[in-house]
Amino acid sequence: MTLLLAAPRGFCAGVDRAIQIVERALERFGAPVYVRHEIVHNKYVVDALRDKGAVFVEELSEIPGEHTDRPVVFSAHGVAKSVHDDAKGRNMFAIDATCPLVTKVHNEAQRHWREGRKVILIGHAGHPEVFGTMGQLPEGAVILVENIADVEKLTISDDTALAYATQTTLSVDDTAEVIEALKKKFPKIAGPGREDICYATTNRQEAVKAIAPKIDALLVIGAPNSSNSNRLVEVAKNYGCPQAMLIQRAADIDWNWLGAAKIVGLTAGASAPDVLVDEVVEAFKQRFNIKLDVVTIREENVTFRLPRQLEVA
Repeated sequence: MTLLLAAPRGFCAGVDRAIQIVERALERFGAPVYVRHEIVHNKYVVDALRDKGAVFVEELSEIPGEHTDRPVVFSAHGVAKSVHDDAKGRNMFAIDATCPLVTKVHNEAQRHWREGRKVILIGHAGHPEVFGTMGQLPEGAVILVENIADVEKLTISDDTALAYATQTTLSVDDTAEVIEALKKKFPKIAGPGREDICYATTNRQEAVKAIAPKIDALLVIGAPNSSNSNRLVEVAKNYGCPQAMLIQRAADIDWNWLGAAKIVGLTAGASAPDVLVDEVVEAFKQRFNIKLDVVTIREENVTFRLPRQLEVA
């Protein structure tokens, strides 16, 4: 069997930074360090940080009153302004691990609002990044659309000043179609200076597109609630791969599902660490005589600085 590894794959700079923030906070301030929501969408990563002393909560109110002086980290997906205000009101030591590329979208949305535009956000309802972006502006200032059908249903006055922004982890192709529909319906709509879908999402999708026509099946390592990982499964199917499946770990592989596949692709979402990729490769080696090939479409060298509270003096 041939195993094609798509590259780039796995951790992006925003995920790497967020994990470092929790680890550095634990080193500097000791346990417990509280984290609001999963720091990134990956069970292996979350469990590893929990073992080191991180405590994950969904709301700040879950943090015991006697621990309000402990660090609380906001996840890479970003949070609404109300969460920052809540932390300040509780005199909490908050550390923001929001990905800088998500912060860019927040800043753009705020700029458009200040300039008198209503914002249409392209994203998935219920995703924490969408909650965070919509929460940057007053209630009703942002309209969420998920697809072209939602655009067609919009009833907005022709003279309403509009702008659009997008979640950073969407399908590049699907989002382009939604943006085109918005521009057709609202010719004067303003957009971002640079597209909002992040470099890592784009690169991982392009890598899958490069191998999809060559493979019989694709395994994507990622969490069920990871937007960018789920998009990789969709992209593979749209670009010629007959079957694609999301798995969290090697133990999740349905070997019968692979059938008579001779060339299998492997990639990982932006929240999945290399150790899980290695684990899957090893599982294949135990069952097959494999030829391992890496298909690299682009090198990544993006890094982001840690928050000032954690920088080495």
